[in-house]
Amino acid sequence: MKKKLIQNLSANTLQLVINQLFGVLMFYVLSVNLDKGSFGLINLALTVAFTAFNILSFGIDQTVVKKVANGDDAGSVLSIYLFHVIFAGLLFYGIVLLSKAFFVNNEIFYRLILFIGLGKLMIFFSTPLKQVSGGMEKFRLLACMLIVSNVVRGSALFILSFLHVISIDNIMWVFIAGDMLELTVSIYLFNKYIGIPIKPIWDKREYISLIRQSIPQIGVVLITSALARFDWLFIGFMVSAVKLAEYSFAYKVFEISTLPLMAIGPLLIPKFTKLLKTDNYNRDNLKLIIRIEMIIASFTILMLNMCWNPIIDMLTGNKYGTINTHTIFILSLCLPFLYIMNLFWTIFFVQNRLKMILQIFMVTFGVNIIGDLILIPIFKNEGAAVAFLLSCLVQTILFITKNKISELTSSFFTLPICIFCALGSYFLAKALFQNPWLAILMSCIFFFTGLLLTLQIKTGDHKNLRRILSS
Repeated sequence: MKKKLIQNLSANTLQLVINQLFGVLMFYVLSVNLDKGSFGLINLALTVAFTAFNILSFGIDQTVVKKVANGDDAGSVLSIYLFHVIFAGLLFYGIVLLSKAFFVNNEIFYRLILFIGLGKLMIFFSTPLKQVSGGMEKFRLLACMLIVSNVVRGSALFILSFLHVISIDNIMWVFIAGDMLELTVSIYLFNKYIGIPIKPIWDKREYISLIRQSIPQIGVVLITSALARFDWLFIGFMVSAVKLAEYSFAYKVFEISTLPLMAIGPLLIPKFTKLLKTDNYNRDNLKLIIRIEMIIASFTILMLNMCWNPIIDMLTGNKYGTINTHTIFILSLCLPFLYIMNLFWTIFFVQNRLKMILQIFMVTFGVNIIGDLILIPIFKNEGAAVAFLLSCLVQTILFITKNKISELTSSFFTLPICIFCALGSYFLAKALFQNPWLAILMSCIFFFTGLLLTLQIKTGDHKNLRRILSS
């Protein structure tokens, strides 16, 4: 069990590292080679495509993982889900093709949506293969499927940048090529290593059953998809592409900082499904996991803010560093809440408390939308970051109040303690040291000293963590 868990974690972490590295490479190449207006338009088109296809999944993707992990017939589940993605994807792209009249004043943006949308359609078609692989805990196979597009696109854009031939047209063709290749490789690997026939089947009874099982999750997907990118859409359409370019750069770095969370997340659903099915879990272990996650999140807050100005300004020629200092500071404060939200979402999801999750997400969505509508026109990007922080805070509070594992509630006092250690170390190091690199080093010393003094780090933690991995 321990060996398999470590292998799964290693495979998932490796694909995340590869995807993030090439994602950063793409993002960096585009940000430094394009003007802010063009860079903002590309990000807006990507946001529209990602949001649309997330909504079109109807929440079935997570239901598929849970069904396969529970032992349902993977072939039947795959065939029904394949029918859904092909039908929904082609319907959406047909609507995009017919919507040209709405973009008469922005031909470039329409072409971006058309081409980038075609690439994301290929990724959407590959989703059932990836979700079934995840449900079967074939994480090494899943990792190979997931890295293709980013590796191809990142490498191609780097070559185009080296040759000084970066253009909107070249970028669009690179995106399509990478996404189509990922679909092709996913089909090949799935056929070779899983062997389940890849064929969509229309079965009215089974399809309706799958939709019904996903109904509560559909609402969650609709809300989270809008929540995740409403600020991008609002800034892009209502403020300017330039401000979106600045905000998307900060937000992308913020997303990269959640790498540890992204490595753990996909492993939790199959594991908690099996554990909670038999009530075979140790509550003290969950409390330790929360404390470790809070330490990781708070340390990320510290490093993100200490390193932001000296590193980002150097890498972008003062283009995206200083102007985003306040934005990244506010966004970084969301990190501990994201870790807690992910843990609770996983526990509640495998407990089938989907209606409650939907209700909480509806409240969160309302807070975020109202915050964006009020704060973005006044404070621009900083306003969007504050609205997102408020929504994370509200969602975390609501999740904690719905928690039925009483031993966990008291463990969340570690959250403000770890955040205080991170912020205290940040401001103290900034005040005492002018040299940025010395300030970074001393801030780390201050942070871990604070954790030791507040007993957030204990001598037996490494032994207990080893036991958790071995269980």
